[in-house]
Amino acid sequence: MTRAQASTRPQLESLSDVELARLCADRNAGAVRHVITCNNQRLFRTAWSILKDRNEAEDAVQAAYLSAFNALDRFEGRSSLSTWLTRIVINEALGRARSEKRRRQNLEHQGVAVLDSYREMLMRGSEPKAPDAALAQEQVRRLLEHAVGKLPDDFRTVFVMRDIESMSGEETAEALGIPVATVKTRLLRARRRLRELLAPQIGTALAGTLPFAGADCAALTDRVMKELGLE
Repeated sequence: MTRAQASTRPQLESLSDVELARLCADRNAGAVRHVITCNNQRLFRTAWSILKDRNEAEDAVQAAYLSAFNALDRFEGRSSLSTWLTRIVINEALGRARSEKRRRQNLEHQGVAVLDSYREMLMRGSEPKAPDAALAQEQVRRLLEHAVGKLPDDFRTVFVMRDIESMSGEETAEALGIPVATVKTRLLRARRRLRELLAPQIGTALAGTLPFAGADCAALTDRVMKELGLE
């Protein structure tokens, strides 16, 4: 980050979502980078909760950003900009999941065996850690992400948005287009299922699950900026 970028960040953080959206619509590079950086992890985690694949999730987030920044003239501030972006990435990820399901069904219909596998079970962050600590964290993440990946689709997305990303029940309901009561029910059932799969201490270990920061976050931001012609 340049000195000029650092000095403009406090100013951008003081703007309303509608004002930020207007700047982004005008292709203000600082505003666009600010919005992307602030939302990368939430959108990535949400996409992963649907697609369960790191590469597909990144691609879905990138595509969602491009769609969103080309439609900012339709943002009216009725919900937060973050929630608006989350809805777009959910739609993008669901569309990709449906396409993959159709592709798999076509292959199976033709007698081709299709095996599901995670390309990367571990969502690695970019911060260096001591070898012992890194190994322990990797083992915990593998266990947690495998268990979360085994949740039913509807439960998994709500669980990631509420317990991992710390979105409110209202935000989650708005992003998914379901009642708040349904969010609560799915979350309770997801937690109950995870308690059956994992040790009771799962709640204390979730904060570092599915990290998307450091070099990964910066690389995605740079790709979107490039696609928008801002770098």
